[in-house]
Amino acid sequence: MTPQEIIALGVFIAVYVAITSEKIHRTVAAMFGASVVLLSGIVPWEKVPHYLDLNTILLLAGMMVVVNVSRESGLFEYIAIKTAKLSKGDPMKVLLFFSIVTALVSAFLDNVTTVLLLTPMLLYITRQMKVNPIPYLLAEIFASNIGGTATLIGDPPNIMIGSAAKLSFNEFIKNMTPISAVDLILMVTLIYLLYKKELKKAEVSLSILNLREEDAIRDRKLFKKSIVVICLVILSFFLHDTIGVEPAVIALSGASLLLLWSGESPEKALEKVEWATLFFFGGLFIIVGSLEETGFIAQVGEWIVRQIHSETEAILLISWLSALLSAVIDNIPFTATMIPLIKSIGSTLNTYPLWWALSLGACLGGNGTAIGASANIVVLGIAYREGIRITFKDFLKVGMTIMVITVGVGSLILIARYG
Repeated sequence: MTPQEIIALGVFIAVYVAITSEKIHRTVAAMFGASVVLLSGIVPWEKVPHYLDLNTILLLAGMMVVVNVSRESGLFEYIAIKTAKLSKGDPMKVLLFFSIVTALVSAFLDNVTTVLLLTPMLLYITRQMKVNPIPYLLAEIFASNIGGTATLIGDPPNIMIGSAAKLSFNEFIKNMTPISAVDLILMVTLIYLLYKKELKKAEVSLSILNLREEDAIRDRKLFKKSIVVICLVILSFFLHDTIGVEPAVIALSGASLLLLWSGESPEKALEKVEWATLFFFGGLFIIVGSLEETGFIAQVGEWIVRQIHSETEAILLISWLSALLSAVIDNIPFTATMIPLIKSIGSTLNTYPLWWALSLGACLGGNGTAIGASANIVVLGIAYREGIRITFKDFLKVGMTIMVITVGVGSLILIARYG
C-alpha cells in the first residue's frame, strides 16, 4: 500500500471507530477526518465538488425547513390524534394504525423528524389507554425504518443511493415500496404475536374518543398552507423524472415557497435545521472520496467481484452484509462506502438490482439493535426520560427477529424479480 492509501484508510477507520464509540460527536469526527485528507493533499481541493454530493445535502436541508415550518402549525400532533381516534380506543388497532401512519410519514420525511413528532403523542395516548407502551414504541421504531426504505427521500441512505445511481423517485416506488408494505405487515404481525398476552389483556379505552384533534392546531392558516406545500412537494417528487427537476431543487423550492407564503421567520426555521447532520454528510463524502481517489475502493471491488458469480449471489451478499453491519454501525458512512464499491462491480455484473439490495440492508438493518438507527436512539431516549426503560438486550431480542425476517423476505423478493 502507498503512504496515501495508508493515510486514507487510517483516517476512515479512525472516524468509524469514533462514530461507533460515540466518545467524539460524529460530526466533529467526520469534519476532522475530512480536514486531514484535504490537508494531506489526498483529495485535491478542485475535486471536492466531485465527491461532495450536494443533491443529498440540499435535499435534506430543504425538507428540514419544510418540516420545521409545518411543525409550528400543529400538523403532526393533529395526525397523531386523528389516528388514535380512528382506532376507537382498541389497543390492537392503535398499534396497527400508528405503525401505518409512522411508515407513511417516514416515507416522505426524515425518520428522526418523524419519531420526534410522533413519540410524545404516542406516549400520551398509551397513558390515556393505560396500556404498556413498550410494544407501541418498538412498533413505531420498526415502522419508521421500514417506511424510510420505501421511497427515495425516506431515509438518508436512499437519498445517497438515488443520487449516485441516478435512480428516480418512481423507480424507488416500484422496487422498494412493495417490499416495505409486505415487511410492515410482517412486523405488525410479529409484534402482536410477541406481545399477544399484554395486548389481549388491554381494554378498549373510550377516553381516546374525548381527544379533540382540532385543539392540536396552533395556527390554522399555517396548517392549511403547510398541507398544500407538502402535497405539492410530494407530487413533484413523483413527477421529477418526467419534468426533469432534481429532488434537491424540489425540496428547496418547497421550503422557499412555504417560507414566502407563510411569512414565517427564516431565522427561526433555519435555527432548527440539523446543521450538524449536514456537515457530517459533507465530511463523510470527502473521507470516502479519499478512498476512491487512492484506488483502495477499486481494489476492494475487484476482490468482491471474484467472490460472486451471479446476480443472485450479489443480491444476497450485499443485502445481508449491509443489514448486519448497519445493525451495529451507522448506515450513512456504510452506504457512502458501498456506493463506489457497487459502481466498481458494474464492469462484470448488472448493478441495477444491487442498488435495491443495498437500500434494503442499509435501511432495515437499523432495526437489529438499539443503536442501529438514529430513530431508535431518539425514541429510546424520549421513553427513558418518561421513565420507560427498554434495555439493549430487550431490544435485541425483538429487533434482530424483525430484521432477519424483513431482510430475508425483502431479499427473496429481489431475487425473484432480478436473480
